[in-house]
Amino acid sequence: MTSLTLTSSSAAGLRVDAVVVGVAEGPRGPVLAPGSADVEGAFPGGLAKVLPALGATGAAGEVVRTASLGALRAPVLVAVGLGAAPGRGGSYDPEALRRAAGAAVRELAGTARVGLALPAEDAGAVAAVAEGALLGGYAYLRYRTASLERHKPPVEAVTLVTPVARERAARQAVERATALAAAVHLCRDLVNAPPSDLPPAALAAEAQRVAEGRALEVTVLDERALKRGRYGGILGVGQGSANPPRLVRLAYRHPEAQVHLAIVGKGITFDSGGLSLKPPQSMEWMKSDMGGAAAVLATMAAVADLGPAVDVTGWMPIAENMPSGTAQRPSDVLTMRGGTTVEVLNTDAEGRLVLADAIVDASSESPDLIVDAATLTGAQLVALGSRTAAIMSNRDGLREALHGVATRAGEAMWPMPLPPELRRSMDSQVADIANMGDRYGGMLVAGLFLQEFVGEGIPWAHLDIAGPAWNDGEPFGYTPKGGTGAAVRTLVALAEDLASGAVAV
Repeated sequence: MTSLTLTSSSAAGLRVDAVVVGVAEGPRGPVLAPGSADVEGAFPGGLAKVLPALGATGAAGEVVRTASLGALRAPVLVAVGLGAAPGRGGSYDPEALRRAAGAAVRELAGTARVGLALPAEDAGAVAAVAEGALLGGYAYLRYRTASLERHKPPVEAVTLVTPVARERAARQAVERATALAAAVHLCRDLVNAPPSDLPPAALAAEAQRVAEGRALEVTVLDERALKRGRYGGILGVGQGSANPPRLVRLAYRHPEAQVHLAIVGKGITFDSGGLSLKPPQSMEWMKSDMGGAAAVLATMAAVADLGPAVDVTGWMPIAENMPSGTAQRPSDVLTMRGGTTVEVLNTDAEGRLVLADAIVDASSESPDLIVDAATLTGAQLVALGSRTAAIMSNRDGLREALHGVATRAGEAMWPMPLPPELRRSMDSQVADIANMGDRYGGMLVAGLFLQEFVGEGIPWAHLDIAGPAWNDGEPFGYTPKGGTGAAVRTLVALAEDLASGAVAV
């Protein structure tokens, strides 16, 4: 992973291969952002006069390169857009800094050393720039062989110029950013992995590997243990595959914890739709259907590394949804963990089935809060698009609080309702509930289904990350093409906020 260090030295004299400065959209054209004064002064006549000729406008995400021609020790100067300049006395939004740093580092792939002379005048800005730079330094190259030379590796080392380089808060910000980026990269790697190499047993083994050397307890239930425990949802989804299902439980405990958070992540390692088969094009990115479980595992790793004073239990129900002679059929009835029966009307509505079993188990430990994350419905993309996740909850205050946590963490999420009138659409003629309901508001129907399995009186929230977990378009900011690591930063920030009391339950 890309390394990051702080310095208060002049950016113009850094021994790096490229120096990055920030450019914003001003009322009369592009303007240099704070942090670039040394670089500006190194150019005869000033750099600001040159920017328009280079094509720099300051638009968010814009990256412009030019030779420094000896003005800097670094041979290359890069101007990255920050968007609209803040008003007098204002500061740049943390997400604008994250995206700018990420865009610059991503575009400089193949460069060994990069210096960042971006606005980083306090620990908060240092945190944002560091996170963006480290998140932007990512590439999934494991399966590149003949084409490896055409795909540049990430930047090796970043030096961030800041006047607070020696302050403890700034150093702590870099330590947190490093742990957070490592967790997001882990999640991205898992989502990008081919489903042939990551069946349920392999994902469970990865959870055991991640737990080694960390303060994490790990338990894995195989298909025999799941059958004894009557985990009908996980078994039903997995029974059509040659690769049997698993349930992973990870636990982090802190001696000073006052709050217990449970997080649950959908882990469908490949989703063909089962007998309710998806069309071929819809299957092309279904290796990402375990993005929720990957986010839970990555969150647990980050929490163990950062050590907040909160207890966290992570649940990963894992199965492969395949069609075969042993697959579950539409109109089958499953007996879930805890005894609730479910009529399966559509085998492609499988994620809610595995999540339900895990939510029942999570509820049995009486946590103070349960949050699940899942690539659950195509309806989420219809409602909110490919970059904004949905937040649903059985508590209005919790839904709003999570929206605030996600926004501060830099993840786009939006509060959505759970209309009680939609619940009747899941009434079954033969079982306690059906796994499908009204086709309109399908994202909300799925949330209402999950709510049925939450223990009485337990605050719960559901994050539908179907779109944001996988970027099928071009890279942007610090976000690569493919697996994005969605929900990790929000879940980590939630654990930290619960530990500090910033979010109450």
